[in-house]
Amino acid sequence: MSDALEDKLRMNRLYDVYGALLTDKQREYFVRYYLDDYSLAEIAALSGVSRNAVFDQIQKTTAHLMHYETILHLVERRDARLSLVEAMKKATSEDLAALIDKLERLE
Repeated sequence: MSDALEDKLRMNRLYDVYGALLTDKQREYFVRYYLDDYSLAEIAALSGVSRNAVFDQIQKTTAHLMHYETILHLVERRDARLSLVEAMKKATSEDLAALIDKLERLE
């Protein structure tokens, strides 16, 4: 998977968890850029602002999302829990106790 695609997926995961903490304008630009795949010029035209203004707002928004994750680690913890659940589904009864212990330590 390319770095650009991985970055986009990471941003979408961060948005899923922290999107409600953003302003309406931040959410609008983020959704158009990352989810709807609009170009900066298209977003600028729709919003009546410069392309640079859109670029700056998206940069600030992604910085906010990454900052929230740095402090709260909610996406990291969710990913760890999902990974453990998948491992538990495949585990033998002997491995299950160790996996449950790891799950408990996440909380």
